Amino acid sequence: MRIPIAKLKAILRYFGTHTEQRFLGKVKLMKLFYFLDFGHIKKYGYPVTFDNYVNLEHGPIPSTILNLVNEAIDCPDSSKLADAIIFEKLEHNGMCRLKPIRKFSIEDEDYFKPTELEILESVCKRFGDKNTKFIEEVSHKEAPWLKTSFLDQIPYSLASLDGDCLRDKEEIELLQKL
Repeated sequence: MRIPIAKLKAILRYFGTHTEQRFLGKVKLMKLFYFLDFGHIKKYGYPVTFDNYVNLEHGPIPSTILNLVNEAIDCPDSSKLADAIIFEKLEHNGMCRLKPIRKFSIEDEDYFKPTELEILESVCKRFGDKNTKFIEEVSHKEAPWLKTSFLDQIPYSLASLDGDCLRDKEEIELLQKL
């Protein structure tokens, strides 16, 4: 992951501000990151977070971000994300729901390129009011998840196999190296 922690916190605030909070648990959050990174790759050739994605049962997961989120759930006071988000554990269904400490603000926008804000907005418009099952099913129809096996690392270049990708495999691989 090559994203500064301050930018990661801004993304978490964006998702927490621009999605329906009652559906924003850990699994959906991981899918939002997937669609942010792979959506940006498909249009612009490179991801936003540069995290390593892994094929897990519920779909593609950004491994470092997952570890940071798990830390925020398990050790909220000492978490690197403690000043940005909290997780509310729901007893009735076991969900850990994300709540931003504060809403996404104009100052947070400074962390992003215009293309990144564009994709953040499109991801939240597409999935903001959808539940986890819906977004999980959509992620399972994408080549990066379909073309890898359980626990495999997912190469960003697999996005080129999806019909909505505007970049080819070679271009994606080249832009990863820059």
